[in-house]
Amino acid sequence: MKWKGRRQSTNVEDRRGQRSSGRGIGGFNPMLLGPLIKVLFSKTGLIIVGLVLIFSFVTGSNPLSFISNLIGGSPIETVTTESYQGTEKENIQAQFSATILANTEDVWNNILDNYREPTLVLFNDQVTSACGSASSATGPFYCPGDEKLYLDLSFFRDMERQMNAPGDFAQAYVIAHEVGHHVQNLMGITAKLDRLRGKISKTEFNTYSVRLELQADFFAGVWANHSQRMTQMMENGDLQEALNAANAIGDDRLQKQATGRVVPDSFTHGTSEQRMRWFKKGFETGDISQGDTFSANSL
Repeated sequence: MKWKGRRQSTNVEDRRGQRSSGRGIGGFNPMLLGPLIKVLFSKTGLIIVGLVLIFSFVTGSNPLSFISNLIGGSPIETVTTESYQGTEKENIQAQFSATILANTEDVWNNILDNYREPTLVLFNDQVTSACGSASSATGPFYCPGDEKLYLDLSFFRDMERQMNAPGDFAQAYVIAHEVGHHVQNLMGITAKLDRLRGKISKTEFNTYSVRLELQADFFAGVWANHSQRMTQMMENGDLQEALNAANAIGDDRLQKQATGRVVPDSFTHGTSEQRMRWFKKGFETGDISQGDTFSANSL
């Protein structure tokens, strides 16, 4: 894949090396809440709050941490950034990821009117998003709440060593798939599915989840089609790398490897064959109107 020397996106948050230096609020007795409110809104309480704010302004401390201690909790979680130096390979992967993200921006800005570019967050071990906290074990994910893609670069190593899915275009497919979820969010598809949560059975919801994931694969294929026409970045073997990656992360294959058996009702992402087929369809057509997996009679 010919990606070096091309534009890198500025929509990247590099949180590698960040660590939690405190604990969340804990040990608070809810029975104290009523009396505390009465105190805070009394004449004496307002004076105390004013003094706390003045003290915090002078010392530069967090007034919420003081209040947290006052009500019996531990300090509110804070985050400090360590001086992080990744390995040469990891830093190259970070540059690669920023380049692929820039390429998706060029493609989707060309396809969709008023395209809103997502942000890519690089992290190590664990991260907090608008969708909650997640560890590296979660794998790459997209959060519609903050319109950000989250990626621990160690996932690329796992693809190569554990999933037998090496190659830079395989990695590009992963990023493009998460951007595909962002496209779904912008189109209102994600919100429609989310409204079904709790209203239908888990098995039925899983079938919709599969359709959502397969559509994201299709959109990744659409990206590859337009990217190749615009930049000619792909080389011989790149398409097969992406298809191999799609095959490696099929529900049936992952379940077979993990438990020795396959439970179709529990599928949430689609089989290896389905994932490869929808990505390939997106790549061959380059037409987003042909990717309505929710109306397809057969997946």
